[in-house]
Amino acid sequence: MDQPDIFDRQLRRVRRDRAAPRFADHAFLIEHMADELAERLAMVNRSFDRMLLIGCHDGRVAARFAAAGRRIVQADAGFAFARMAGGVQCDEDRLPFADGSFDLVVSIGVLDSVNDLPGALALIRRILRPDGLFLGSFAGAGSLNWLKSAMLAADSASSGGAAPRIHPQIDVRSAGDLLSRAGFALQVADGERLDVGYGDPVRLMHDLRGMAATNMLTQRSRRAPGRAWLAEVFGQFHGASGADGRLREAFEIVYLTGWSPAPDQPKSARRGSATASLAEALKPRG
Repeated sequence: MDQPDIFDRQLRRVRRDRAAPRFADHAFLIEHMADELAERLAMVNRSFDRMLLIGCHDGRVAARFAAAGRRIVQADAGFAFARMAGGVQCDEDRLPFADGSFDLVVSIGVLDSVNDLPGALALIRRILRPDGLFLGSFAGAGSLNWLKSAMLAADSASSGGAAPRIHPQIDVRSAGDLLSRAGFALQVADGERLDVGYGDPVRLMHDLRGMAATNMLTQRSRRAPGRAWLAEVFGQFHGASGADGRLREAFEIVYLTGWSPAPDQPKSARRGSATASLAEALKPRG
């Protein structure tokens, strides 16, 4: 029996389509992730001829991965983003590509809202050629801690209980386990914390909407927040702000690195017997 979707696929597409026209105004987090993944790719001393970019957004981040002789295929769950990038519209857990189609797959800022993340990672591994590289990033566990606590307080004050507003989040260790489960070799998961300053909660919510990162839960509350709810959120903001009147909200970014298995690869250590390093995973071989 199929498991019910955690995220509303249609709403996810709609949110991405609505975000597309003004995405550039709110792209800082995606651009930061893209810059970091491009730097990591530059550490790999080998060429990649055919790349898939999952989560292409408006198409601008693809330039960070351009190289002589490299063809980049772009894909996004949103129709508008896919059109803007000249790419393919598809969900990440329903990739329409044949096995062994790419030697490099990069995913930026979208795997945190995929219904079947284990299945998506397994598909990515399958569409990679042997000894192909996967690099991914998304906002993980520990992100938006202030917003989560403020919304919980507002729900409790206005209705006496919590409403389903926050997506489940994945921590670094669980992400590494999922890479291993999907069949990747030399897999590494690591994290980075970004603190972003906001002068009011409205700007934070606008950024999340502009990144297509608002509530997409299938079981979300359909009731719009009332004035009392919003007043409580603003009160929580002012109570948590610093002397400058600004609050720093956290984004915990999870980075993934994994290789499609190949006969001549070094073997990963037995889980628990050693800790793999990013340098080991990215160093040239062969």
